[in-house]
Amino acid sequence: MQTQHYDALIVGGGFYGARAALLLRSMGSRVLLVEREADLLARASLRNQARVHNGYHYPRSILTSLRSRLNYARFLDEYPECVDRSFPHYYAIGRGASKITAAQFTEFCRRIDAPLAPAPSSVAALFDSSRIEAVFVTDECAFDAIRLRARLSADLAAAGVEVMLDTEAVRVETRAGDTLVTLSAAGDERTVIADLVVNATYSRLNVLLQASGAAPIPMKYELTELALVEPAAPLMGAAVTVMDGPFFSLMPYPSTGYFTLSHVRYTPHCQWTEEQTSGGIEASAKRDSRFTHMVADAARYLPAMRGTRYVSSIFEVKTVMPRSEQDDSRPILLRRCAEHPAMVNVLGAKIDSAYDVEDALKAELFSYAK
Repeated sequence: MQTQHYDALIVGGGFYGARAALLLRSMGSRVLLVEREADLLARASLRNQARVHNGYHYPRSILTSLRSRLNYARFLDEYPECVDRSFPHYYAIGRGASKITAAQFTEFCRRIDAPLAPAPSSVAALFDSSRIEAVFVTDECAFDAIRLRARLSADLAAAGVEVMLDTEAVRVETRAGDTLVTLSAAGDERTVIADLVVNATYSRLNVLLQASGAAPIPMKYELTELALVEPAAPLMGAAVTVMDGPFFSLMPYPSTGYFTLSHVRYTPHCQWTEEQTSGGIEASAKRDSRFTHMVADAARYLPAMRGTRYVSSIFEVKTVMPRSEQDDSRPILLRRCAEHPAMVNVLGAKIDSAYDVEDALKAELFSYAK
């Protein structure tokens, strides 16, 4: 049987991988997209806060905030049927423990031209004024991952991208100038040739690299929990984000009709680095919910949170680039593999950062072609 040859092979069927496949197909490439799960957008693109960032979240990184503002508009314009804008979103500024004051947050929003207004007095009254300095109305929505999956699946089919689900890229090899990728599906292995391999597997980037005899990328991992909840009636279906420190967020999770509750202190259950993975930290970590801790602390700032009803928990591995912990930025990563030059590794922390990854990928391909 003749080995199939593709212009590009995308490993990972999350939002980033699907977008990369569509981009390369639009450039005339024959593209294969492989995803180890049974469906697209089944892992990190689904198991997250569903926030479409509009810049507010990054007052200590103006560049990230400005990029978020641009990408926010692009995402809403391109995927209007996949977003929920039906709810008000209140950003509250912590008093004392916050890294930013209300005046600083107001100036920051002015600098990035982000819509901001004082919350109605009836809303501000829900918060404990001894712990919350000010409450603002913002313009920030949530995305529905199930609708986004349907849209991207249709786009990929219409574009002629070949998609293989339940298929894992086991390793990449470079032989006599060819790049060979071994794929495994239902216990059977096959090898394809690709002129370009895009590794868009998020928390599994280094799994493929190390299996391919390539050096791993320094990263930190966290096992995170989002509590799926039904908010108390006084909150009237609003999203709440308390800034900027060890606080909480309450966000609609449109694909279920519930909300997610996250907390800077309690959402990460454990963390590890690449050097520690052999110890099985993730595998041995307990999945006991910390909802009671999250809601008890949240109620100190917003007493109505005491009426929150717990539904279930969503666990996922989050990947963090070390430099992000210094300035709270959300940079993208695009790095060509030294051992296999036809492989490019991509990583981003927010769904709308996919646009920045695509711009960087086009620039990288143009530079490499020269």
